[in-house]
Amino acid sequence: MSASVNRLNKIHFMLTTFLALYFLLASKQALFAGGNLLIKNANILTVTNGVIPHGDVLVVNGIIKQVGQNLAAPPGTKIIEANGRYLIPGIIDTHTHIALSGTNEGTEAITPEVNMADVINADDPSIFTALTGGVTMVHTMHGSANPIGGINVVLKLKWGKPSEELIVKEAYPTLKFALGENVKQSNRTLLPGRPQRYPATRMGANAIIRRELLKARDYMAQWDRYNQLKNSKNPPKNLLPPRRNLRLETLADLLRGKLIARCHAYVATEMIEFLNLAKEFGFKIGAFEHAWEAYKITDELLKAGVGISVFIDSWAYKMEAAEGIAYNAAYCTKRGILVSINSDSGERIRRLFNEAGKAVKYGLTQDEAIKLITINAAKQLGVDHLVGSIEVGKQADLALFSEHPMSAYTRCDMTIIEGEVYFDRDQLLKEREAASTKKGGI
Repeated sequence: MSASVNRLNKIHFMLTTFLALYFLLASKQALFAGGNLLIKNANILTVTNGVIPHGDVLVVNGIIKQVGQNLAAPPGTKIIEANGRYLIPGIIDTHTHIALSGTNEGTEAITPEVNMADVINADDPSIFTALTGGVTMVHTMHGSANPIGGINVVLKLKWGKPSEELIVKEAYPTLKFALGENVKQSNRTLLPGRPQRYPATRMGANAIIRRELLKARDYMAQWDRYNQLKNSKNPPKNLLPPRRNLRLETLADLLRGKLIARCHAYVATEMIEFLNLAKEFGFKIGAFEHAWEAYKITDELLKAGVGISVFIDSWAYKMEAAEGIAYNAAYCTKRGILVSINSDSGERIRRLFNEAGKAVKYGLTQDEAIKLITINAAKQLGVDHLVGSIEVGKQADLALFSEHPMSAYTRCDMTIIEGEVYFDRDQLLKEREAASTKKGGI
């Protein structure tokens, strides 16, 4: 490719990026409805209570107040005419890395002291990209460079709000673990003179996790002994507390049940090893991430009560994914495992409904498929009492689609979080048209 073509490509990229950011910033203005809405004449896919044709949803102060037909709007309520379009719960992505200014602390193998809540980037354009696909909530995670990574965070995609207002405090607090190729840095080329980081094998990954959990168990015992003596009738005068260790404090919280493990893993044998570690140390696993060979160990997963968060059909892209199958999500669902579909991407996140729709090809019904990105995801994150279905009393996180969300021809027209409209396709197109006809352009 010639240098002039390269320059043209760079100019095109910069102009496209500038235009995108302009419209994203413009879209932050004047979309809000004060948390009070009446959505009329929609095909409502409640997810948990069937379909309501020509239905209405009344939202008051960000909460679903009524679901039915021919509902009346209180004075001052914004009315949205659905005209037969499809209304679903807001889509939930259980594994992504958007809205962060850092993902991997890969300089060391063990880094549970880091916290994704400390590096939220509320201005990440990927937030708006996700909204255009009906996504309202994400589990944004530490990366998979470490056997033990950092603490993850669950966010609502309230575009234009400060980072503190994005955090979903009711969600499960989770800690990232990882196994396999990423951890042992299989595809990394070492610089001259730079040593290989431990672990470099799968057995090493399992061993280093056990080593750190043993340290954490001893650390807990030291503090338990100290607190027992401190609270005794005659505490020793020279009693000193153990030295604080931020890494071990996080792992101690895992062992105490205050954190739930989420483990990046592909290979069945590795997942079995991690299940054994959980049994040995008594901690809870929320889900395996990617889990391409989960179909081989459904009995073990069911017995342990562990779910999976997976791609639908993006397998065989590296050696440890070679034995993945496109029927993985559907088969595990049929076996009774709690399954969600994730994006692990700032681009795929805008079409998670398409990914769920593919599950119909592989054996699920439309009703089962939509659960993979709504109520199942909410259950995995511990927020199914708040979101994941359209029910009275739940938060009004909703997405309005032009056709059935499992259709290949549908698109998201509107995304609502707690009764506020954060994405309106029609309004955005009008703003774009107005900007293009404005004298002097933008």
